[in-house]
Amino acid sequence: MFKRATTVILVAAAAAALAITAAAVPESRATSSAAPAGGSSSSASPTPHPTTVATDPTIGRTPTFSVDFDTPAAANGPFAATYAQSWQPYPDGTGGKYYSSKMVSAHDGYMDIALDGEHGSAGTFGTPEDAWSHVGGSFSVRARATGGDKNGAAIMLWPTSNDWADGELNYPEGNFDGSPRVFHHSMLPGDEKASDNYNTRVSWRDWHTYTTEWIPGRAIHYYLDGKLVFTVARNVPTTPHRYMVQVGNWGKAGHLQIDWVRTYDAQ
Repeated sequence: MFKRATTVILVAAAAAALAITAAAVPESRATSSAAPAGGSSSSASPTPHPTTVATDPTIGRTPTFSVDFDTPAAANGPFAATYAQSWQPYPDGTGGKYYSSKMVSAHDGYMDIALDGEHGSAGTFGTPEDAWSHVGGSFSVRARATGGDKNGAAIMLWPTSNDWADGELNYPEGNFDGSPRVFHHSMLPGDEKASDNYNTRVSWRDWHTYTTEWIPGRAIHYYLDGKLVFTVARNVPTTPHRYMVQVGNWGKAGHLQIDWVRTYDAQ
């Protein structure tokens, strides 16, 4: 089950965002451009007004996968064993930067990804059998960060094929001393660094719920705390993806705390 997980996804610090690239793509210092003060880049497709009331796609539905991290589990073995049906980490040493076993634990009802400026963490949410098979659906995470300035996170839908041109959907992504953003990448081969992006203007320091609704080949809807804030109707994947998180191995000490993760199959 770790064959896919061994793929290295290189992480590079961009000027105002945590930028994610594919395994076969050279590491770049600017893989995602930051959104300007208006909230979205000039390349972004039409965006709903932030006050638009839209139906949260998860309301009234039973998740296909759900984990609440209510069982305490220490790092260095117990967490991986306790959450073996919910968390598929990259093997320690992947890319020379990811060491999830020593950095990830659960306590006080949340997953705690420790940040020490030297060790990053990365892994996929879901069961060993189903984590890499999502084609459409809704994906929600409730998270916040404490400390970790100059570090950041990307929670994303990444193609199971590991072909960047199959589509990369990052939300939330960004440095912890900034705001969580959407980076919706191009699927044009050779142009994958380009993205439609949106700045939520909220703080990583507060608990927020981030939901990505993926309608294959049609549109991606991005929700913040149950409200639709951004829609992109181009570069919409149609192939299997995995729902995963990465944090870097730089910056100040801190914690990324994940209260829960829920995924819903396409309706």
